[in-house]
Amino acid sequence: MEPVQVPDADAFRAFQAQCEAERGWQGRYSREGVGVWVQPPPPAGPAVHTVKCCIDIQDVPAETVYDVLHDIEYRRKWDMNVIDTHDIARLATNADVGYYSWKCPKPLKNRDVVTLRSWQVVDKSYMIINFSVKHPQYPPRKDLVRAVSILAGYLVQSTGPNSCTLTYLAQVDPKGKLPKWVVNKASQYLAPRMLKKMHKACLKYPSWKQQHNVSVKPWLYPEQNELPTMMLSDLALQHAASLENIDESSLSEVKDERGDHSGSEN
Repeated sequence: MEPVQVPDADAFRAFQAQCEAERGWQGRYSREGVGVWVQPPPPAGPAVHTVKCCIDIQDVPAETVYDVLHDIEYRRKWDMNVIDTHDIARLATNADVGYYSWKCPKPLKNRDVVTLRSWQVVDKSYMIINFSVKHPQYPPRKDLVRAVSILAGYLVQSTGPNSCTLTYLAQVDPKGKLPKWVVNKASQYLAPRMLKKMHKACLKYPSWKQQHNVSVKPWLYPEQNELPTMMLSDLALQHAASLENIDESSLSEVKDERGDHSGSEN
């Protein structure tokens, strides 16, 4: 088993640099303050594109966006794609391991991931990053396809007392050959829609939080974290090669009202 490590300061700096970089990215969408870019996979790395989405938010402070990204109870309310999401165990004051499953566009099979998630705040930059791990009590399920987060995360940067930018960067292997319409829809439609939906959720969060454990924010106050602790040595990196590939490349799109199908957002 390949050992797992909690990301250090260098890892967060590298993630922020990737979010802020312009070179090597191909623009796919730019409208109404939302941009989407795609980066082809490196020659020696996993054969999976990296997607970067950014939205300018003019009416929500960075601190609130950061809270929304962390608050798993609130996510169950606004994320219509979620099937199940919960934290499993605490690994450090700024890291945990969690489970997330989500609906995919019909007729694709739904996906799930088990990830190590870590967070850090530096000056006015708020970061959350995750990658897939193996958990002994969360093996792949027969009714879902286990996807692999090679690296995914959020960067929230304050631009004023009530404004910020939110960048979502993800290199996620869906474990399967997907139809081209899915790939195109993800970058042209689903990613922008996901960011806009998240923006709306951020606007409603302060009033919602007033009615739901207003002072409880374990991502800011580690002493509030009631999760059981877990040793890093009990986890292992999850590599895509060890999971089954599903060939869904010939499937046609089906009109569906189940949700927005914005993919892995955890």
